[in-house]
Amino acid sequence: MAVNVTLTAGMRKNLFSLQQTDKMLGNTQTRLASGRKVNSALDDPVKFFKARDHYNRASDLLYRKTEMGESIKTIEAANTGIEGMINLLEQMKSLASAAKTASSTTVAGELETQFNSIHSQIGAMADDSNYGGTNLLDAQTMTVVFNAAGDNELDVSGFTAYESKATATHEIAEAVVAEASFYSGSAISVTGATSSMDAVTSAISNLRSEAQQLASALSTISIREEFTDKMANTLNSGGDKLTLADMNEEGANMLMLQTRQALGTTSLSLSSQAAQSVLRLF
Repeated sequence: MAVNVTLTAGMRKNLFSLQQTDKMLGNTQTRLASGRKVNSALDDPVKFFKARDHYNRASDLLYRKTEMGESIKTIEAANTGIEGMINLLEQMKSLASAAKTASSTTVAGELETQFNSIHSQIGAMADDSNYGGTNLLDAQTMTVVFNAAGDNELDVSGFTAYESKATATHEIAEAVVAEASFYSGSAISVTGATSSMDAVTSAISNLRSEAQQLASALSTISIREEFTDKMANTLNSGGDKLTLADMNEEGANMLMLQTRQALGTTSLSLSSQAAQSVLRLF
């Protein structure tokens, strides 16, 4: 014979209360484990999706920040090349100056050899001043994007720092610098030395002018990089404010719910004992 077991109203009430307490305990444990009070759209759809928008935008900005960092390094590589070229040109200028007062054509010839040897290294240095496949000293243009949408950008235009010619004449930063000719026959060529000095001086001036333009672009990118970093931090903080849990509050809730669970279990047990006492009467 089948026996139907029916819960009393008190037992049903206590059981429902325990189920609700267990559900709240689960939610509180999730918050304590994740550190967030909003872990899904079910918790709070408005805050969840708004916070996700903040986080996504911050992530996009940090990606742009990485690109900006690479752009800064590209400009720094070009500037390093310019500084090296200027140092070599200063040496060439000193050699040309020395050739004007050389004691003999032999000495002038040695100075000329040194001048032309350094001259050939300038082109090699310009070629080696690339970073990540971009060389601003080879007239390449670099586009730097500042915002997540990709519609705010800066074009950094490079220039031809060294252009080889078919003859011994070369163009260094738009200044024609030919290989030196410090003597002619048995006489020292003061005119040749002076011409070389003037050409080198012009090349140095042009390189410095180009370096100033690169420095201006570098300053702009650095400012935007710092702004991007701060903006990303602001967005992440805003998202956290919408979703992060108060750990002190959640800890107190956990203690309260555990106490409620214990009391509910005791209450359910008492209700069960009362029902059993009634059954003993039969």
